[in-house]
Amino acid sequence: QVQLAESGGGLVQPGGSLRLSCAASRSIFRLYNMGWYRQAPGKQRDLVASITSGGSTNYADSVKGRFTISRDNAKNTLYLQMNSLKPEDTAVYYCNPNPPNGNWGQGTQVTVSS
Repeated sequence: QVQLAESGGGLVQPGGSLRLSCAASRSIFRLYNMGWYRQAPGKQRDLVASITSGGSTNYADSVKGRFTISRDNAKNTLYLQMNSLKPEDTAVYYCNPNPPNGNWGQGTQVTVSS
């Protein structure tokens, strides 16, 4: 099983940027379709961005044009570049295969507040 560890979250002001990273434990990571998910308090966990093993991307309407998902298979790492952050982006962000396999890690907290 590929183990995943998220990092890069933090506190930023509205309009700011963050880059999240997800480090995978095995090179077989390159064969997975992957996604970034987020969960705000009291809400379900939603897929916000996805990328196929071949590099094709899709985004939730709420983040389209602001977030960019990418992967570096040589480093077994998934990224989420988040720009023009809004308070409604505040959530714990997780990486997982797409569709998810149910094995969720701790995620990384993103807080957007003035």
